[in-house]
Formats: sequence, C-alpha cells, structure tokens
Amino acid sequence: MTTLREPGAGTRDASPRSSPQPVRVGVLMGHESALDEVCAILRRRAPEIDVVVSTTGWLQLVRSPRFPTDVVVVDYDLADAVSLEGRIRSCRAAGAAVVVLSRSGAEEVRRRVVDAGAAALLTGPVPAADIVAAVRAVAAGAGARSAQRRDDTTRQDEGHAARAFASPRLSQGEEQALRLYVTGRSTQAVAAAMNVQYETAKTYLRRVRAKYRLVGRVAGRRSDLIDRATEDGYLR
Repeated sequence: MTTLREPGAGTRDASPRSSPQPVRVGVLMGHESALDEVCAILRRRAPEIDVVVSTTGWLQLVRSPRFPTDVVVVDYDLADAVSLEGRIRSCRAAGAAVVVLSRSGAEEVRRRVVDAGAAALLTGPVPAADIVAAVRAVAAGAGARSAQRRDDTTRQDEGHAARAFASPRLSQGEEQALRLYVTGRSTQAVAAAMNVQYETAKTYLRRVRAKYRLVGRVAGRRSDLIDRATEDGYLR
C-alpha cells in the first residue's frame, strides 16, 4: 500500500547561534519500515535538513505540492511502473538532486544510477552518518551548481537547454494513446479503450515516438515512453 507522510514536527534545536540554510528533502522508499528509518535518521542527526515529503509511491512524491525538493533520497529497489532512470531524470529535470540507496553494489546498479545522473549512490547496509553526509554534500553541490548556472549561462545557452528538453506537440489522439500505453496497456488494449482500430492506435504511438525523436528525446521502448510521459506530466 502506498503511503504519503506529512512532515513531522520532529525535535529541532531552536538555538539562534547557528542557522544554516534549510535543506528541503524528499524521501521515496519501497517499504514503510525503511521510509521511517531514513526519515528518522535525517530528522535526528541533521537539524538543517527538513524532510518535507516522504512516501512509498512515486506519483505521490511528484504530485506533492512540496515537490520539487532540493534533494530526493530514492530507494533503488522500489517496485514501480516508472523506471529508476525515469525517476532520477524526472527529479533532475524538476531541479532536485538525487541520492540513491541500494542493497546491492553490483556494477549494473552503479551503471544505471550513474548513467541516469544521480548525484550519489550508497550501497549495502549504510551507516546513518553516511546518509546524512551524502545528503549534505549533494545539497551543497546542487546549490553551488545552481548559482554557477545563474552567473554563467547566456541567453544562447538557455535556448539550447530549452530545446534539449522540448516537449513535442501531440494531437488529442496521440496524447490519449500515450497516456494509456504508459500505464501498462498493450497496443490492442489502447485501441479498445479509445474505441479505435488496432492499426489506428499503433499509428498514434508510432507518431508519438517520431515526434519525441524529432526533439532529440529517446522514445523507442515502452520504458522510454514511460520516462518521457513522466517528465512531461502525462503520467499522473
């Protein structure tokens, strides 16, 4: 069962002697016990870290009015229709850096996490101090990179970035087919849901893939389309 937690009051040191900039953190874990543990670690050991959203469901995270956060702690082993890569890239596109926790340190795990652009990967039984240190380091790095981009990015660079993340303009039929397909339906099931012929649904999906390719975004596989739909807000 997916759960979404409201941020708890916790125990904070209200002393005015030290007031570091708060770090807003989201936590996404596959099991409630792990969710409780990670949230407790961050709240107890890092007064400057504010866990503003914690959940066991991806859609609950991205639909939260508190998202995006500065950092999102993500469970590698979370079972979800949206791929790990899609979750990481969506967080990054929204402006949140990602720390991934994984029980396994296998090369395949590292490759997926690094290729998707996560800021940090912690593997195996992770000491509480390491989780806190990783979130702090990633938050500091994200802040520095953000400031650097504001100082150095020219209008031309901004134009290039906008084109890199451009969303294709889909027709009503194409959008409906995409929304149905990325929820796990087969092309035949998409056709039935839309009350159209199989070939018509197939054509809609082919056009969706072609339009994403035209703006430089991979959309060849179902998992790719799930990632694109998540990034563009269709998977809600």
